[in-house]
Amino acid sequence: MQKKIFGIALLTCILSALYSFAQNPIIQTYYTADPAPMVHNGTVYLYTSHDEDVTVKNFFTMNDWRCYSSKDMVNWTDHGAILSYKDFSWSRGDAWAGQCIFRNGKFYYYLPVNQKNGGNAIGVAVSDSPTSGFKDAIGKPLLTGFGYIDPTVFIDDDGQAYLYWGNPELYYVKLNKDMISYDEKVGIVKVPLTKQGFSVRKKDADKRPSEYEEGPWFFKRKSKYYLLYPAGGVPEHLAYSTSDGPTGPWLYGDTIMKVIEDRGAFTNHPGYIDFKGQSYLFYHDGSLPGGGGFKRSVCIEPFSFNADGSIPRINRTRSGVLKSAANLDPFKRVEAETIAWSEGIKTFKDSLTGNIYVSNIDNGDYIKIRSVDFGKGASKFEATVAAQSSKGNIELRADSLNGKLLGNLEVKSTNSAHDWKAQLCKINQIAGVHDLYLVFKGEGSNLFNFDSWRLIR
Repeated sequence: MQKKIFGIALLTCILSALYSFAQNPIIQTYYTADPAPMVHNGTVYLYTSHDEDVTVKNFFTMNDWRCYSSKDMVNWTDHGAILSYKDFSWSRGDAWAGQCIFRNGKFYYYLPVNQKNGGNAIGVAVSDSPTSGFKDAIGKPLLTGFGYIDPTVFIDDDGQAYLYWGNPELYYVKLNKDMISYDEKVGIVKVPLTKQGFSVRKKDADKRPSEYEEGPWFFKRKSKYYLLYPAGGVPEHLAYSTSDGPTGPWLYGDTIMKVIEDRGAFTNHPGYIDFKGQSYLFYHDGSLPGGGGFKRSVCIEPFSFNADGSIPRINRTRSGVLKSAANLDPFKRVEAETIAWSEGIKTFKDSLTGNIYVSNIDNGDYIKIRSVDFGKGASKFEATVAAQSSKGNIELRADSLNGKLLGNLEVKSTNSAHDWKAQLCKINQIAGVHDLYLVFKGEGSNLFNFDSWRLIR
């Protein structure tokens, strides 16, 4: 019996240690894929496609696009589903990989869908906000054709914008300054998928001659242009090519991320940003519980370019981003859906207010928030919650699931699961920067809904 108890205790410690360092996948509340990060005004906005929890006909089941944001690369705030294929009146479904970019005071989101009358198309939505209000900009497809999927958009230093896309071919257009039309004199340009530019496919070479598969990601670093892309066929690895100009000719670089069979997904999709002096590669795999080829999840790896501008081989890790780019201020309102890691919970959008909140809270579920700056300490914890009955608690723990108990908020009934009230508890003094665990305890399921929190000095 003593050995059994010791074994259970040891397993608990090991799992706790693993959770303490886990950062990939970065979203645990939904299956997310096809990451498209954008840096705007000191914030990273991450746009993703969304694999539904229930897969239909053993194929990609994707109905909308989601958005998350971060100022530190470790805590991500959920903004919910910000657009659906239904927002394009001419579309019948398949909300696949897109990319958003800022210009002229607006945000332009280029998205592939299938048309009601059949065939692939790329539409463009526009909004004044990066996280809401997107509408079909032109009421029709921007581009139509076989394999017209996975658009990537980039604005060069001279102001010229480019849109690349395609599977199995690679195409580009020069976008006009309005960002919702393209230069028809130049027209749609098909990129030669040469051996020099995109290497030679090692399998099924009779079907596709080059390593290029789909999902390009276009950017410029210093004076060099880069195309990252899934390569080599199914299962896909990630590779890249470079050029001295925005339209080529392209020179094949190398593999940047190998296929890892045990992580579940047979596809991949790259995204890249530089944020506060650090380069990050975004990608997806199938490593979330229940995940797989049609239930994927976004991950991130920090990396450094080689001195000559080439990209090194980047390994997938569970730890992901170990060093936060900034500390979180807990003395300002923090959305409950700002999460570094979580277990068990879901996020939902209030149909009346559009507000995002945390729900599906059961005993033992938790939220981890990284790099919380307690300063010289706080005296109280305030949470905005809604509860049908009083049956749940929020334990505050420092640095681990079983870390120092800072406080315990007994959530009192607000008489409705959507009647929000601010509730307080005292907390023990702690100073400096720590990870904060909000551990939910109580009897039964759906203990309460959770909207936001803050510390009070």
